[in-house]
Amino acid sequence: MKKLIYTFLATFVVLAFTEAAQAQLKLPQPSPEAFVKQTIGLTDISISYHAPGVKGRKIFGSLVPYGQLWRAGANEATVIKFSDDLFLNNERVPAGAYSVFILPESDSSWNLILNKDTTLWGLEGYNELDDVAYLRIKPQATSFNETMQFNFTDVGLTTGNLNLVWENSKVTVRIETEVEKKALANIKKALAEASADDWYIWAQSADYMMQKKEYHELALQWINKSIAIKENFYNNWVKARLYAYNKEFQMAASLSAKAIQLGGTDPQAYKTYAKEIETAYNDWKKRKF
Repeated sequence: MKKLIYTFLATFVVLAFTEAAQAQLKLPQPSPEAFVKQTIGLTDISISYHAPGVKGRKIFGSLVPYGQLWRAGANEATVIKFSDDLFLNNERVPAGAYSVFILPESDSSWNLILNKDTTLWGLEGYNELDDVAYLRIKPQATSFNETMQFNFTDVGLTTGNLNLVWENSKVTVRIETEVEKKALANIKKALAEASADDWYIWAQSADYMMQKKEYHELALQWINKSIAIKENFYNNWVKARLYAYNKEFQMAASLSAKAIQLGGTDPQAYKTYAKEIETAYNDWKKRKF
């Protein structure tokens, strides 16, 4: 019986010790975890990485030697995710998650590599056959950055820049997303699912297509549908601008005049657009072409 008790106690102590050993002590990391996310157009882009510091060392050409692959961070793989297909420096990259590597060849010529294996720790297990993109990039001199950082700049409707900065170097990758195809699909889906009395979704869709000449006929159909459901100042204003984009200013002036008239039935909403509509009306009524 005693032997059984001793065996039980010994097993309990071993298990307790094992669980305690597995418990993780949370302490500050030399290269803390970082995460950055940006939406460009309709595409979500995120990067998770560990950010090392300079700590008085020479980085590029020394700690990160020329001619050797670098994990673009510290610890486990730096991972970038794209929710849609896109272009990086004019090279098409499919949607998905990829580990990020840098191959600096010299102080003026680097390469950025995306690899489909996101489970790597450092370079261990890296296989170039899993590379999906190999981009030539040129580093630029910049002000000193103690901590390595990824960030996004110059973000527009369809484009933006992804930057990696550390020490006195910065590299930039140009991102281009395919907005129109996805936006049109989203619009058509929303219109198909719209309730019978939803005039705004038709006006909103037409408004989005305003500056896309090839879709003006379609936009005109949509705004006419909106007006047929419920005529108001807003959908007449959208229609007026559609005609103005086609340089049909007299029709644009007539529709903007109607928008001004209908604005009186909804003064609270109209006041947001009043100055823009009235200025356009005064301009368009004087123009024939």
